Amino acid sequence: MRSTKLQSSRLLKLIILALLGTISLLLFFLNFPVLPGFGYLKIDFSDIPALIAGFIFSPLAGVIVEAIKNILYAAIGGGEPVGIASNFLAGVMFVVPAAYLYHKFKGVKSVVSGLIAGTIMMAIGMSILNYLVFLPIYALFMGMEEMSIESVKWYTIIAGILPFNIIKGIIIGILFVPLFVKMRSWIEQKQANIV
Repeated sequence: MRSTKLQSSRLLKLIILALLGTISLLLFFLNFPVLPGFGYLKIDFSDIPALIAGFIFSPLAGVIVEAIKNILYAAIGGGEPVGIASNFLAGVMFVVPAAYLYHKFKGVKSVVSGLIAGTIMMAIGMSILNYLVFLPIYALFMGMEEMSIESVKWYTIIAGILPFNIIKGIIIGILFVPLFVKMRSWIEQKQANIV
């Protein structure tokens, strides 16, 4: 009896994560640029379902939703591998601190501090990863030779990637906090029933 209940709980969790991953993919297509000169850096709302998963279950659940979104995006031919990897890592850096702090302290203050921590981690982490990994890959394999020039790399990071990730974190945070306040009792109920 107990193992049947545990199996149905795991199945429900898998279904919820798959649904959130699919919703995340759909939200991925609602995107818009925010920085002049960096039209390829587009803000989307696909991290919101990953945040919900992370808050209901665990930070790992948020990572799984990010993975589902990016795997589905790759499967439909939506992007090149570097961009997909970059999106996945940015989402993980944003969602994990937010979900971790929420589970550690519970409450709206921990949500806000988690979103701030996630924004900082995403902005700094993606700046470093772009400098060391992604921009050199674009320069070597994707015909963007200018990204091998040190001054161009620094300009791209300081004027584009860093402010973009800060703006993205702020916009998603502004949208997510009131959503969380409205959904808080539902999230806590799902935690009690499933976890």
